[in-house]
Amino acid sequence: MEKIIHKHKDIWTNKDFILSVIFGFLLLVVSFVINFYAGVFATANMSNSVTDTLLSLLPVVNLHFIIVDGIPIFLGLLVVLSALEPKRIPFIMKSMALFVIIRALFLTMTHIAPFPDREIVVSTGFIHLFFVGGELFFSGHTGMPFLMALAFWESKTIRNIFLFFTVVAAVSVILSHVHYSIDVFAAPFITYSIFVIAKKFFVKDYKIFMETIHGSHNH
Repeated sequence: MEKIIHKHKDIWTNKDFILSVIFGFLLLVVSFVINFYAGVFATANMSNSVTDTLLSLLPVVNLHFIIVDGIPIFLGLLVVLSALEPKRIPFIMKSMALFVIIRALFLTMTHIAPFPDREIVVSTGFIHLFFVGGELFFSGHTGMPFLMALAFWESKTIRNIFLFFTVVAAVSVILSHVHYSIDVFAAPFITYSIFVIAKKFFVKDYKIFMETIHGSHNH
């Protein structure tokens, strides 16, 4: 515990780090706002639903508790990982913000109505920023934990935890029919591209982030 406190004391006196955290936080806030209005736009301009081979074969399963309540658990894990190694904070926030912004751009391009036979996701408060109604392509539930799996790839335990989140989320949104199968299966491929872009955009942050991974292996 003393070691963790010492890490925080050292890093939170670094002006560059503080400015990087502030920028990351503001970028994340902006991304949420963009995402919300992109979802509103997509919902207002929805066309008809389309057929889906996989969803047509599967019955609707109520997994609302995973789809909605799983988000705070995922975010809580990120908070714990950031608390243990505060140097991770800038890259985590900035890569997540980039993910949300790019996904929001995708939302504004094609506006297909949700699959007619589906579980209705009811959301309030902060979670409502992500569930407006027409935000389908691509699946954020699948993509976001996969993004973190890629970031923590060299830490086998953490990587596997986020891969588990990815699989559970993917299966849940398909069984609930809240996403088309293409939304889910395309997500990892697009997310990998976002991760590569994040590493290029935030080179210094990623280097510092990786030091926390390699450092934990060395102890």
